[in-house]
Amino acid sequence: MEDRRLADSDYRFMTVIWDNEPVGSMRLVELCAEQLGWHKSTTFTMIRKMCKKGMAKNENATVTSAVSRDEVRRAESKRFVDETFSGSLPNFFVSFMDGKTLTEAEARELKRLIDEHREG
Repeated sequence: MEDRRLADSDYRFMTVIWDNEPVGSMRLVELCAEQLGWHKSTTFTMIRKMCKKGMAKNENATVTSAVSRDEVRRAESKRFVDETFSGSLPNFFVSFMDGKTLTEAEARELKRLIDEHREG
């Protein structure tokens, strides 16, 4: 998904699609006007752009996503950790947790997730 990296405006647009799909293109224009303050031409430009990037599909004036929100989140999260923390989850976690505390429930959930993804 490297070649399909999303800018902030791309992500906000895709969120409207994910939250409403399948959505007619004219309804998408209305939603983008309400939620993003966009004009009709901006929305149609974004539909074309996201289709060209392989992120969305527009068939018979019905727009759907071509990738899931979770796929995009995973790719963006991995890219962020790789670029900012040289791929080190412990370094990311230390930075993220600076000055924060965890509840017992949060600590148990994190331990469960770590155990679930542990090698071996």
